[in-house]
Amino acid sequence: MALLEHPQVGPAQNHIDGIWRHGPVSERRETFDPATGKILGHYDPGTVDLMDEAIAAARRAFDETAWASAPRLRAEVLLKLAARLSADHERLATLNAYENGKSFIQAKNEVATAISEAKYYAGLARSMTGRMMEPEPGCYSLISREPMGVAGIIVPWNAPVTLLLRSLAAALAAGCTAVVKPAPQTPLINAAVIQHLVAITEIPDGVVNSINDGGPAVGERLVASSDVDVISFTGSSAVGKRIMAAAAPTLKRVSLELGGKTPSIIFDDADLDKAISELARASLVNSGQQCVAASRFLVHRNVLDDFADGMMQRLRSVPVGPGYDTDNLVGAIIDRPNRDRLLGWLDRCADDGDILLRGETLDERYPGGAFLTPSLVLVSSTEALTVQEELFGPIITLEPFADEDEALAKAHATAYGLAASVFTRELDRSLRMARRLRAGTVWLNTHGKLIAEAEMEGHRESGIGRLHGADAIGEFQQTKHIYLPFGQS
Repeated sequence: MALLEHPQVGPAQNHIDGIWRHGPVSERRETFDPATGKILGHYDPGTVDLMDEAIAAARRAFDETAWASAPRLRAEVLLKLAARLSADHERLATLNAYENGKSFIQAKNEVATAISEAKYYAGLARSMTGRMMEPEPGCYSLISREPMGVAGIIVPWNAPVTLLLRSLAAALAAGCTAVVKPAPQTPLINAAVIQHLVAITEIPDGVVNSINDGGPAVGERLVASSDVDVISFTGSSAVGKRIMAAAAPTLKRVSLELGGKTPSIIFDDADLDKAISELARASLVNSGQQCVAASRFLVHRNVLDDFADGMMQRLRSVPVGPGYDTDNLVGAIIDRPNRDRLLGWLDRCADDGDILLRGETLDERYPGGAFLTPSLVLVSSTEALTVQEELFGPIITLEPFADEDEALAKAHATAYGLAASVFTRELDRSLRMARRLRAGTVWLNTHGKLIAEAEMEGHRESGIGRLHGADAIGEFQQTKHIYLPFGQS
């Protein structure tokens, strides 16, 4: 056992207009270690009034400072942020493993991914161009891309560093100012990242503000405010629909990265050892609490038994325990209520098929912890609720198919279309399947590779808008046409 020491951090405060705001000690809330259920730290909850102040500060910074028209400054700030995060990589990863519950190796990878996002958008900040045309003699049309204004960024708990920077770095590169609202489960790691950003002296006060969760009204005010021009939200499809409805009265732009029920299709000519290795890892990223986690294994009937046997052996052997014990590869569920919700789903799985491997809680080893080892369920119908619902945990379904058409029909049987993967040695088949799959991202003979340079977009109920890549900046920009008649000499 190699336990990492918990980084001691003070209460996570709200940050408004360049100032960290202390809340009343009597109202301070607790954040917990998912591995033990013990108090990890404290945070000052946000309020509607604080959210209004933060929005006003972001509005002033956008309207009254040079931020929106200073791409070199924006690039410099993002590069300095990347450098600061790199220098603090180990501490941030450890804090993330304690507060989020994920394994330390996954927490390290998450921070590294966030650093990559900051560097990538720093480069793009200096590379944005418009275009010019002469539609008729003596007249120019200039087309420019301008920042939307104030961006509201609502961050989930499952990847609180990467998913913060994925939206925030693109928004800042575009020239927007921002108000961030982190999840109530992960305020400490959010504050640690925001501290690095606002400590950069070149960034004007009010460009980045952060308001902790304080109940539904706080986030609702961010979404409904007429001074907020765009909302970037990552979370469940159900909440995304509510955000879209709440944003409608002000007709603000919404970018929604929502749920997934990601199928992995394994053909009978696939390298089974590679497929099992890749998918065991990809199904257990953050204990399966990831929208692109491999949650459905669609396996050709000819290799179903071999795949199931190999996968069960692999899932049984994965070390599960506190993420800050570096011997473990899989950490805790985010909290006990979510762990108990997943146990309820396991009880229902017997109605949907055969439970080949049933997860265990590890309560004897870790009293108060929120652990659940992996489960594998063989289902016979895509109508089963365990297939249709995003469970967000280490419960994976196994579904047989006979040919490409049946595999596609099963892959498309849910309302989601975020991502998918295909395992086959046949190049033509892999490209044919990738073309036909209705999913925003398709991986071939691998799973879960997300990079800053490549756009990600949900299909159907998996979302609206693009994240990662150059197109993500467009989510925070609008187009302006300037018409200039200059006459003829």
